[in-house]
Amino acid sequence: MDQSNARQNTPAWGAGLALLAALGFSLKAIFVKLAYPYGVDAITLLALRMGFSLPLFLWVGLARQRAGSTLSGGDWGRLFLLGCLGYYGASILDFWGLEYISAGLERLILFTYPTLTILIGVLFQGKPLKRREIAAVALCYAGIGFAFMHDLGLGDSRSVWIGSALVFASSISYALYLSGSASMISRLGAMRFSALAMLMSSAVTLLHFAVSHRLTAFIQPLPVYGWGLAMALFATVVPVFAQSAAIRRLGAGRASLFAMVGPLLTIGFGWWLLDESISLAQMAGAALVLAGILIVSRRS
Repeated sequence: MDQSNARQNTPAWGAGLALLAALGFSLKAIFVKLAYPYGVDAITLLALRMGFSLPLFLWVGLARQRAGSTLSGGDWGRLFLLGCLGYYGASILDFWGLEYISAGLERLILFTYPTLTILIGVLFQGKPLKRREIAAVALCYAGIGFAFMHDLGLGDSRSVWIGSALVFASSISYALYLSGSASMISRLGAMRFSALAMLMSSAVTLLHFAVSHRLTAFIQPLPVYGWGLAMALFATVVPVFAQSAAIRRLGAGRASLFAMVGPLLTIGFGWWLLDESISLAQMAGAALVLAGILIVSRRS
């Protein structure tokens, strides 16, 4: 038993969990794109994702809540705000954006959140901006420019602009979530915080659905339920907890390095499953974005 626990705490085990999380998160855009042809809209699909994942997060959240310290009213307020930013706001903006742009471009734009987190710290938290961080930001946005031009050459430029703006807003929302969550994670632990934040975002998502849709909107073709369930399990529950476990074993900096394979996986899956084209400009853009994220991840 002790040997088994020791093996599970090795760096290799942590690296495997980090790669599993990257794989799961990279599949989210693919599942969304595969569900859209059946006529489902973004909020209904997001509600299905959150509804299917809710029981597992509720189970983990309640278990951790009983074992942890009591939360104050201010703590619950911060959890609600962070849940709205991270897993509701960022998700719905991302889902809307995927109605307009390719999965590959979506993942590259969404992957700017580490540089946006740095800029938020500089602008609102008084943190210094180092030269290598300026270089990282420049590389990331140059890479997005290459990928953006690739998508512009495929057809409707207006759709590319709209979709890119929505996904960039999603990245800003997620960066705000990360910037505000550090103190809560240090107090509550990564697993407890993740579960409680997901519960908050699930509640807001389902409330949005209840206000804007009739209950009959949940009546969808069978494949939509299948893609929603796949998204809940393989692109939400598994990667959220795998990422938390990887951070616990490797630290946030090292775990984030493995997440860099995410855009490449999404581009590959988009080519394989969605018939999305891959161009030299897109691959050059991906390389620049990954180089920028590498600089950010190793800035310490």
